[in-house]
Amino acid sequence: MPPPLWSRDAVAERILAGDALVVYNAHLLRIPSSWLAAHPGGALAILHFVGRDATDEIQAFHSERTLSFICRYSVGRVSLSDGTWAPLVPPVMSGWVRRSASEASPVAHTASAHTASEWFSEASPSAVHASPSAVHSAQILLVHKHDTPAAPDRATLEPKPSSLDPALQAQHSRAYRALHKRIQDAGLYNTPYLAGYGPELLRYILLASISAFAYHHSCFLTSALFLGLLWHQLVFTVHDLGHRGVTHHWTIDHLLSILIADYIGGLSVGWWIQNHNIHHLVTNHPSHDPDIEHLPFLAISPVFPASLWSSFYKRTMSFDRSAKTFVALQHNLFYIIMLFGRFNLYVNSYVFLIKKAFDTPRARGGRWAWTMEIIGIFFFWSWFGRVLHGCGSWQTALAYVLVSHVATSPLHIQIVLSHFSMSTADLGPTESFPHRQLRTTTDVICDESLGFIHGGLHLQVTHHLFPRLPRHNLKRASLLVKEFAQEQGLTYAEFGFMNGNAEVIGVLRGVAEQVKLMGTVVKAEVQQAIEKRSAEKKVA
Repeated sequence: MPPPLWSRDAVAERILAGDALVVYNAHLLRIPSSWLAAHPGGALAILHFVGRDATDEIQAFHSERTLSFICRYSVGRVSLSDGTWAPLVPPVMSGWVRRSASEASPVAHTASAHTASEWFSEASPSAVHASPSAVHSAQILLVHKHDTPAAPDRATLEPKPSSLDPALQAQHSRAYRALHKRIQDAGLYNTPYLAGYGPELLRYILLASISAFAYHHSCFLTSALFLGLLWHQLVFTVHDLGHRGVTHHWTIDHLLSILIADYIGGLSVGWWIQNHNIHHLVTNHPSHDPDIEHLPFLAISPVFPASLWSSFYKRTMSFDRSAKTFVALQHNLFYIIMLFGRFNLYVNSYVFLIKKAFDTPRARGGRWAWTMEIIGIFFFWSWFGRVLHGCGSWQTALAYVLVSHVATSPLHIQIVLSHFSMSTADLGPTESFPHRQLRTTTDVICDESLGFIHGGLHLQVTHHLFPRLPRHNLKRASLLVKEFAQEQGLTYAEFGFMNGNAEVIGVLRGVAEQVKLMGTVVKAEVQQAIEKRSAEKKVA
């Protein structure tokens, strides 16, 4: 008996009824709520593709072994138009999520209340736009919820008009899959252990040895500098492990990532993986990409003053007085803020781990991964605390903390260069995976001999297209990606390090000037209102 064929209307109807339906290779996957909660990449990674064709994203993020299991969730095939699926807007993109009846009604206590779920509006779509030309775009930005219906309706799932040609986007997608096949056939998913990680291991040992030697001889600031440089370099390997791009074995890569990130660096790799996956999937979206949501300190788009809702952090990013002050000066404060970037990672890591204590264990890792991370954080502060205690005075210990943490700041600058100067527009669900990644990401050009400083991740365009690709193979793969971009008429953006910095500062200055202008306009309007009221009183 052939599998059932699902029409677009039928899919929309089931989504509105609460099903999480995703299109994959013309199959319709029904993701049960139990798997949403247990998905190793987090529920949001799936929810952002409800009603959409996620074939490219699924294949980019999962191994062949995992892909072989995916079709077990198939409930049939979908009806295609000219070989492509006409996408729907995922409810989460409009502020809608499902939550259990027990969450909705604290007094509910029946068994059915704990298993049933209903729609809940986290936020409301906003009418704010980055520019007048964007008014008729497919962009959906979220703000604090106001009067909303009890549930999304059919219109909620319908994309806004888009300037993108669906046929062209489908062509990009087909070409991307052919490119992916070329990269696989070229053996670029094979990890170069000796040639790639051999020199890096020696570099780690050298940095750690210099730090320990300097500390032993009471050269505390020198020790702190080299410890910070060690952290800076280790992050690149943690990054690879988090993408399962080293051994390509989930458990082994995850264990190694915890040992390095938590035990040596004091940061939660579990938080980073969940954060980073969403960043890759909805790159540079103001309401959904946590990697560009930095209020009150930074705003890289003129839409942030609208106090947007973050679907990742589950809170409103209030553009309050402190945000206005920082953003107005952000182009001057940028490098100072980057100096303290690692402290922000601590905060995000520990908040994540605390929340995970009460969350559903993931299908992979379960509770052992969280337990190992907690032990690792305590281990880190144990050994690092002893290091600080051995400095002899609190002033020296404070200097040790500052120098070691500031030494990692070039990493934070490098990462933001790849995205802060690129588009933050939302072009809607019609946009293909390769088009979105090339539009929102840029490479940082550097001499090959200095590539180790960037850990090879200056080739961000290729990395975003193939996140599981071993970092040491990105250079070879980037040559194929440039050919692909040229053939498809897509822009492969790349800047030199200095030009990249200038671009970012220019973006920050532009937003700051708009914020100042808004403040001037508001003051003028307030002054006019006061003068008008005074005149009315005199007349009276």
